[in-house]
Amino acid sequence: MNLKNKIVLITGGNSGLGKATAQLCVEKGAKVIITGRDNDKTKSVAKEIGATPFNCDVTKDEEIDALYAFIEKEFKGLDVLVNNAGIGIKKNLIDLTRDELRQVYEVNVFGAAMVAQGAARIFIKQNEGNIVNIASTASLKGYATGSIYSTSKFALRGMSQCWQAELRKNNIRVIQVNPSEVPTAFGDEENRTERPLEENKLAPEDIAVTIVHALEMDNRAYVPEVTVHATNPF
Repeated sequence: MNLKNKIVLITGGNSGLGKATAQLCVEKGAKVIITGRDNDKTKSVAKEIGATPFNCDVTKDEEIDALYAFIEKEFKGLDVLVNNAGIGIKKNLIDLTRDELRQVYEVNVFGAAMVAQGAARIFIKQNEGNIVNIASTASLKGYATGSIYSTSKFALRGMSQCWQAELRKNNIRVIQVNPSEVPTAFGDEENRTERPLEENKLAPEDIAVTIVHALEMDNRAYVPEVTVHATNPF
C-alpha cells in the first residue's frame, strides 16, 4: 500500500510510539489523525508534525463515536487504524486491586476493541482497510508483576487473531506489533513524562519503521504479527 493521501488514525498519538508513527506517516504523505486524552498536548503535537488532532478518551464510547463522526465528515473514509493507546500498572498478585485491573483493561482491551469496531465498520463497507494493534513482548510471555499489564496484552493478542479470522474475507489486514521495552512516557500515567532514550533500548522510531514497512507491503499480503527486540538491552 502506498501511504500517500491515505487516511491514518493513531490513538495515543501525542507521544512515544504513536507520535513517531504519526510523524513517519505524515512524511510518507498520509493524512493523519492523532488522538489523546490531553487536548492541549494533542493539539501541540499535531501542529508540530502536521497531523489533525482529536481529543478522545478510548474508555468513553461517546467520545469514540464522536471521533468516527468527525472522520466521516472531514475525511469521508479511513484506510488505517493504529490502535496504540495503552497504559500499564506493575503489581504483585498479592497487592493488585480490582480497580487497577479494570483501569488497564478499559484502555488496553475494551478501548482497543471499541475503537477497532468503529474502524471495521468503515473498512467492511470499503472492502479494504488495515488495523495495527500495538501490543508488547508481554503479550507473548508473562513476568513477575505482570498480572495486570501482561494479561491485558495477551487479551489484545487474542483479539488480533480473532479479527484476522473475521476480517480477511473483507480484504482487511490485522497486524499485531510486539515491541520490547521502549523508553517513553508509558507507565507514568499521572504526568506522562517522556523518559530519555537509551542507546541499547528500542527507540519509538524503530517501531514506527516496523509499522510503516508492514503497511507498505502490497495489499495482497500481510504480516499477522511482528516482534521487535533490542539487539542487546543488557
